[in-house]
Amino acid sequence: MNWIRNAAVLAVMVGGFVVNDEGSLSCAEEVSAQRPNIVLVMADDLGIGDVSPTNPECKIKTPRLKELASEGLTFLDAHTPSSVCTPTRYGLLTGRYNWRSKLASGVLSGTSQHLIPADRPTLGHLLHQAGYHTAMIGKWHLGWDWTKKNGKIDFSQPVLNGPDINGFDQYYGHCGSLDMPPYVWVDTGKATAIPEREEGVTRKQSPYGWYRNGPIAPDFEIEQVLPHLFEKSIAYVEERSQTDQPFFLYLPLPAPHTPIVPVAPFKDASQMNPYADFVMQMDHHMGQLLDAIAKAGIEDETLVVFTSDNGCSPQANFGKLAEFDHDPSAGFRGHKADIYEGGHRVPLIVRWPGKVVAGETTSAVACLTDLYTTFQSITGQPREAAGGEDGFDLSGVFAGDAASDREALVSHSIGGSFAIRRGNWKLCLSHGSGGWSDPREPKAKNAGLPPMQLYDLDADPGERNNVADQNPDVTQSLLRLLREYVDSGRSTDGPKLSNDRDVTFLPEGVTSPSP
Repeated sequence: MNWIRNAAVLAVMVGGFVVNDEGSLSCAEEVSAQRPNIVLVMADDLGIGDVSPTNPECKIKTPRLKELASEGLTFLDAHTPSSVCTPTRYGLLTGRYNWRSKLASGVLSGTSQHLIPADRPTLGHLLHQAGYHTAMIGKWHLGWDWTKKNGKIDFSQPVLNGPDINGFDQYYGHCGSLDMPPYVWVDTGKATAIPEREEGVTRKQSPYGWYRNGPIAPDFEIEQVLPHLFEKSIAYVEERSQTDQPFFLYLPLPAPHTPIVPVAPFKDASQMNPYADFVMQMDHHMGQLLDAIAKAGIEDETLVVFTSDNGCSPQANFGKLAEFDHDPSAGFRGHKADIYEGGHRVPLIVRWPGKVVAGETTSAVACLTDLYTTFQSITGQPREAAGGEDGFDLSGVFAGDAASDREALVSHSIGGSFAIRRGNWKLCLSHGSGGWSDPREPKAKNAGLPPMQLYDLDADPGERNNVADQNPDVTQSLLRLLREYVDSGRSTDGPKLSNDRDVTFLPEGVTSPSP
């Protein structure tokens, strides 16, 4: 089902109910019965090669995700808007490319101020206005405003501008990555305990389990964070399943990102390394959540989405994993932080019994920004000028369509490098990886590598043969399309919008093509 974007919108069938030309619901009671609960789980630094549904050669055992895939739809060409944490979270929640925000590169810290303003439409707002109860449990990593006194955080005071200003009725989690202090649980604006000491582990002490030194609360146990968040999520599902109100649970995990801290019985379970153990533990907890949904009797009424925020990090120890013939990037070039496919091509599995095709895979190109527009369509809400500016409706793909209306995909690296892909052609606007893999940008420039890389992903999925010089027309066409997307403030149909900053994407020495 494709969304019709004309000014006079025709009646649209959405999951068995009708939305009329004013965008209002023709039968509120029927709509209420049709709206699914939505559970959106996003792993942290999990590569496309780290789970068997997206990598048949995967050497890590992930039986519960394999089971989820057998009951739902697995995307083989799904992407994050960025190859690192914070910007991907921004894009997921807003349906808007992260590089349009004021964050031009890099990620936030555990003490950064909030990134998403209260008036920016988010999934939280979208589903709240559709009548959902909304909750965020997990790793936020989009900043919130700690109260400070004499330059130090006063943990006894309220936390301001957290997920609650972005449409969430309640939230429970930590501010940054799990290796970023402060290590404090915040429950809807209030710290659950006051730090009494500082703690940290160096890379030398633990190559896998390190985390930066900083304040830690007495109820915050690093090794127990992952199971604790699933326990909180399961309790939320059990509680909300007793009501008639649909719910949206956004569960951004802190794993398998550092600190990589698997616990018994998962420690050494993979017989590979702690990273593989931690992935197995995450899979187990995901199964517990799925079991809780089934036990609550809401399986048929719940849309489950599982994905990752970017590719696998080098902290997983690629060399060690290679000894067991395991590749977290499943043959694609690069990894977390990079503009190459390994940086942003990720698992995406969706299940909604009776509504999403079961046991199938799709080659439809998808971006996590598309979830905004897809949920908007599923819940029968009209498209607005802002919100989902870079999101395309995947509900038709959920039902078996070969593709959505997405024309092209824009990717972004930790260093701020861009790539744009249309069809089989992908243009990287960087001399090197744009991230952490070899060659990094300074090294690539010094080596005299060209400022643009064009790859035919059908013939060269490993992005090894730069054919930009042989295809100048393709290069110029992609540059013009990217310029249009940047200048329009959107990549979907709709009124022109403003970006939050002056967006530049051309590498030094590259000129913008004529219109």
